[in-house]
Amino acid sequence: MEEIAIIGSGCAGATAAIYAARAGLAPLVIEGKLPGGLITTTAEVENFPGFPDGIDGFSLTLNMRQQAEKFGARFVADEIVAVDFSAVTKRLTAASGKVYEAKSVIVATGAKPRLTGVPGESEFYGGNGVSTCATCDGAFYRGKKVAVFGGGDSACEEANFLTRFAEKVFLMHRREKFRASDVMVRRIVANPKIEIVVPVIPERFVGDDSGRVRAAVVRDVATGEVREIEVAGIFVAIGHEPDTKFLAGALAMEPDGTLVAGGASGVATNVAGVFVAGDCADRVYRQAITAAGMGARAALEAQRYLEALS
Repeated sequence: MEEIAIIGSGCAGATAAIYAARAGLAPLVIEGKLPGGLITTTAEVENFPGFPDGIDGFSLTLNMRQQAEKFGARFVADEIVAVDFSAVTKRLTAASGKVYEAKSVIVATGAKPRLTGVPGESEFYGGNGVSTCATCDGAFYRGKKVAVFGGGDSACEEANFLTRFAEKVFLMHRREKFRASDVMVRRIVANPKIEIVVPVIPERFVGDDSGRVRAAVVRDVATGEVREIEVAGIFVAIGHEPDTKFLAGALAMEPDGTLVAGGASGVATNVAGVFVAGDCADRVYRQAITAAGMGARAALEAQRYLEALS
């Protein structure tokens, strides 16, 4: 039986592994569908402390993994598909059929961005012109034209943020009226670098000879007219989905799947001995550094929980 099992290997899970391993708990990390988490799809991370020249997302989490392994953490290539938290011993059933047992569990499964699913999106996603994080990738589009798809507060925030770098931002939404708050809409309307394009839906994303995004093809919902808008980058901001479906009924969660994190630490769940960290429990910040911070807190809380058991 494991002292600590960590579900997920992104910044939250890997940081939790470092802290737990340094405490001598030899944590087991179940990597999940995407080892290293969603950040591995980011071409360059410029805002993580300690890397003045930036670092690609894959290398960042690889460094974290190696640091955790140095102290005794173990990583396994598996995915948890079901859990049983009804007893003191937690049981985790993996896609491989293996059942892992642990005294404490840290859930760090992250969240996956909702994508449009149109042709070209997957081809250009992650370093070739399609992104889901303006904070991560906005600086790569200095003096260029970009598009943002979405109609909520997040889309408006992304569009506003991108005007720090881009020459022009096309904010595209499928409806005439935005879902964003009035104050956010007012900011968008008042920003001279933002052009609102409504009501349109994406048809496809097209690239140039270098394999990077060249334009977004959109269809007017009202008239059916199809037009091509030339942009160097496309930011999809239509929401995130916490990767928590397999935990339904086992842990308290919000209607959108975000795990409820409470207690003085902000990482406790409604089940003793189970803690959460990162984007699966955070729909406000969703940054690598905040996920890492939650991972550290979760590991420290798990350590205290185990000490109380002994």
